[in-house]
Amino acid sequence: MRRTWLGLLLLLASASAAALEFRSVAAEAAVLYDAPSLQARKLFILSPSYPVEIIVTIDKWMKVRDASGALAWIESDKLSDKRSVLVRTLEADIRSQPNTTASLVFKAERDVALELIAIDGAWLKVKHRDGLSGYIVAKDVWGI
Repeated sequence: MRRTWLGLLLLLASASAAALEFRSVAAEAAVLYDAPSLQARKLFILSPSYPVEIIVTIDKWMKVRDASGALAWIESDKLSDKRSVLVRTLEADIRSQPNTTASLVFKAERDVALELIAIDGAWLKVKHRDGLSGYIVAKDVWGI
């Protein structure tokens, strides 16, 4: 009995230590469904680069969570391993270096998707679709 509890505790500890898995929408328009089927009810459409958290994978379908916390199903071929993040603050500063005194490169408004280039502690190196890149504070985005 003691071994069973130890095994269960180790299993739970390893599951909670697992990193969250995020991907981004690769298609021009990706439909989210309420079940893993093309015949299921269509919920809404995500635009390219929108990040999603992978919850479950079943065959060619993935159950995902979006930035609002909503759960839905998407065809796995509509997603890319390329990472992006979504600005969650009203306006976020993107700086030339990972510190608050570095020069401002640009500002990104809420719900703008930025390509994730690298993680540098509490800062993320990101790139806007227009080509500008810089560093944003990780707490200002969703998708990591």
